[in-house]
Amino acid sequence: MSDEPTQHRFLTSTQAIEELNVKPDQIHALIKAGELRAIQIGGHGLWRIGRQDIEDYIAEAYRRTAERIAAGEISDDGEPGAE
Repeated sequence: MSDEPTQHRFLTSTQAIEELNVKPDQIHALIKAGELRAIQIGGHGLWRIGRQDIEDYIAEAYRRTAERIAAGEISDDGEPGAE
């Protein structure tokens, strides 16, 4: 047996919240908006988010941020660009 911890394919909402370091409302808003893929298990509102879906969301967020910086919408310090 390996001493490495088992990595599950899916994360709970709580694990995704910790992974992205966001508030619970933000995770649920991302799921509802379709920005973060998730599946609902059973009829009790148990949500699961795939590890790859978290990675895809992060990659897309980096891409959108780079576009916004290039367009002058946000500055290097994270503040909105001067108008």
